[in-house]
Amino acid sequence: MGAYILRRILLMIPTLLGIMAISFAVIQFAPGGPVEQVIAKLTGQGSDRLSGGGGDGVAGGSNFGEGGEGSSKYRGAQGLDAEFIAKLEKQFGFDKPPLERFGLMLWNYARFDFGESYFRDISVLDLILEKMPVSISIGLWITLLSYLISIPLGIRKAVKDGSAFDVWTSGVVIVGYAIPGFLFAIMLMVFFAGGSFFDWFPLRGLTSENFDQLSIGGKILDYFWHLALPLTAMVLSAFATTTLLTKNSFLDEIRKQYVVTARAKGLSERQVLYGHVFRNAMLIIIAGFPGAFISAFFTGSLLIENIFSLDGLGLLGFRSVLDRDYPVVFANLYIFSLLGLFVSLISDLTYTWIDPRIDFDRRDV
Repeated sequence: MGAYILRRILLMIPTLLGIMAISFAVIQFAPGGPVEQVIAKLTGQGSDRLSGGGGDGVAGGSNFGEGGEGSSKYRGAQGLDAEFIAKLEKQFGFDKPPLERFGLMLWNYARFDFGESYFRDISVLDLILEKMPVSISIGLWITLLSYLISIPLGIRKAVKDGSAFDVWTSGVVIVGYAIPGFLFAIMLMVFFAGGSFFDWFPLRGLTSENFDQLSIGGKILDYFWHLALPLTAMVLSAFATTTLLTKNSFLDEIRKQYVVTARAKGLSERQVLYGHVFRNAMLIIIAGFPGAFISAFFTGSLLIENIFSLDGLGLLGFRSVLDRDYPVVFANLYIFSLLGLFVSLISDLTYTWIDPRIDFDRRDV
């Protein structure tokens, strides 16, 4: 097992290097870099940043102009002093060749030195840690809720396979999975957050303004009061896949010979189901838990965070891309890619912890 873990860890290095290299190369051809963002604000053209109208300027320093006044290649920079443009390039580190910047970035990231945000007076790591509680709250609760709903429902559907209960719950699950989370979030806002009907739940943030003044019980209630609508919007589609996977896994195990033998020995259906079938059927479900958490943590909350004004990692990454705040963009990419690779390894190892019969050492990576 040690050799397998070592091979997987060593494979993470070229994988992570490839992810960063491809992303860095793509950035070189993205219009509207940070220098152009500053120029746009100075010349009153900041509203154009979302249009992608970067003209001939290329973010990341692959097309920086050297000319004097009136000859800059940055859109809107005509009339600005060339020395000022050069200072901007140096400030953002774009006075160096792309390969040198990429190598320096990798060296710093290997030491977990992510620098500072271009447009916020704070280190990138502190900024990520500041936004992390919101995303952890969403990712943790959505994963727990989806599993608490999916597993009992999937087992019940397997036991009642083909019954009316199985048919109508499958319909509910499929419809819930088909409805986009953001659309359901808007529906919840309209009905329950002061849209056109009821004003029962807050629309913004994770806590109220007087949160610090509340008692411990009041803080807990206020926290879940703010999370009610976002979690409801996300859980609707989150549990569908796990429910059907649980059902199919149990059905596959129930039809095996050892279940027939256990029933022949006179064991009750409950003893057969939870004493013999459960462990084997839940192998794939439990092993997938780390990946499900990471998925909900990092990829499932962007639109929900925007709709409910939750200032988490999803919203941070989205705004950083719009602002061309490259230190934040690449730090998020690096941290989440690295974490995703380790979670993938943990998921594989979980199989061996649950079922000792699985031995990765006998298989090629």
